[in-house]
Amino acid sequence: MIHNAVIHIANEQPLLADLFETPSTTDVSLVCTNVRMLDGKKPIFIDRTDSVFVFPYLHVRFIEIPAAAVAPEPADAEPVAVAVAPVVDPEPDVEIEIDEDFLRRIREV
Repeated sequence: MIHNAVIHIANEQPLLADLFETPSTTDVSLVCTNVRMLDGKKPIFIDRTDSVFVFPYLHVRFIEIPAAAVAPEPADAEPVAVAVAPVVDPEPDVEIEIDEDFLRRIREV
């Protein structure tokens, strides 16, 4: 069971759900349970959250599956240090040249 996957339905707010298994390329629909809004509340179009839900992939934009749910960390694994590159700001004094011909074409449209 994959807990807390985020399902992005077309033209709807994202939903949290528990998936029975990782979706495969041959699936035509997403089967899940415990569907809820991101804040944990029951969506208005659901009567019972403990039901099994089938969402056709036609209506699913994409699915976010937490990394910890797909590859659980072994119990004896040690934490790994990750180096983070510093954020470099672009030069604030760089002068941007305006293309007058481009602006003229935009105004004409």
